Amino acid sequence: MVLATSCLALPTIASAAAGMQSCVQIRDDQRRLACYDQISGRAPELEPLAKAKTPNKTAKPAASDTAARKPMQVTTAGAKQADFNEAALTASESSASMFDRAWSFEPDSDRYLIKLYRPNYLNPVRYQSRTNDKPFDPLFNAFDTADGDLDKVEVAFQISFKTRVWATDDRRFGVWFAYTQQSFWQVYNGDISSPFRDTNYVPELKVAWQPQWSFGGFDWRLLSLGYTHESNGRSDPISRSWDRLVAEIGLEKDNFALLIRPWIRIDDSSSDKDNPDITDYYGYGDITAVYKWRGHSFTLMGRGNPAEEKGAVRASWMTPKLIGPLRGYVVGFSGYGDTLIDYNFRQNTISIGVALNDVLDR
Repeated sequence: MVLATSCLALPTIASAAAGMQSCVQIRDDQRRLACYDQISGRAPELEPLAKAKTPNKTAKPAASDTAARKPMQVTTAGAKQADFNEAALTASESSASMFDRAWSFEPDSDRYLIKLYRPNYLNPVRYQSRTNDKPFDPLFNAFDTADGDLDKVEVAFQISFKTRVWATDDRRFGVWFAYTQQSFWQVYNGDISSPFRDTNYVPELKVAWQPQWSFGGFDWRLLSLGYTHESNGRSDPISRSWDRLVAEIGLEKDNFALLIRPWIRIDDSSSDKDNPDITDYYGYGDITAVYKWRGHSFTLMGRGNPAEEKGAVRASWMTPKLIGPLRGYVVGFSGYGDTLIDYNFRQNTISIGVALNDVLDR
């Protein structure tokens, strides 16, 4: 009889151990404690029930009350395990870091997956303070076009995704391929047949690791290194392209995150004829701050080359979901290089539209 009882207890012990391991992943102290309490069977303290109007203190509990309490007292090991996993998963999702969600560092995430990457958006209105007609003059002259003036209002959209092609068992280290395509479309410019003014193609191959270190009140949750190629897919004289080694450092504190990206240009001498001075305008890295508040997402990016006194600032606001997954999206930009073909052209722009995700969404 004792042996049988011990055997029956083994699944419960194993279930509790698995639940404990799930609790370890929860960063929030209160939710982690609640997870441990549930696994140990300790029920939360409840407010005392109101006394019955009749002063009969010896009255036995009603049969319905006893029956209602039984499911809470008698539970199979399988049901307990399901409750433990569900509670741990819910608490973990609520308290997981923004970087853990964005890069699927959770131990139970799929090894191979496809996710959104940079913001995916469609902005039907993009207003630019001045237009850069010069790169297009040779193209227009080649087609004997009389008027090559660009409209100040156009459409901008971006498609961006990443896919994990390999990861360790704990998912803290993985290899990723990413692709981003950004287009600027002169759809309202019928005089020049509404061309695509510029399209930038950015394939990337990178490795990403979850450090899990803390300092200065911030948690260091991302360190990545990768190869990035960026091109507008055109031939001379309006070709623009460069290749970089890009590192990315992700720090966060509550709903605030910092993305620090230093880079080194690695083009060979033959490719420098496209834009040999691009680092004078883009510099050698950028910093992006992200703040999330009640479903809103605010970002601020800065980059540049202080020695050349050139650079750029981009600020954006993304609303909570409005229709299905779509969120309102407003972007303001000032400086050089809002698009690759304008890397050495200074302008101010503002865009309005809808988006699916920010840089740290799932």
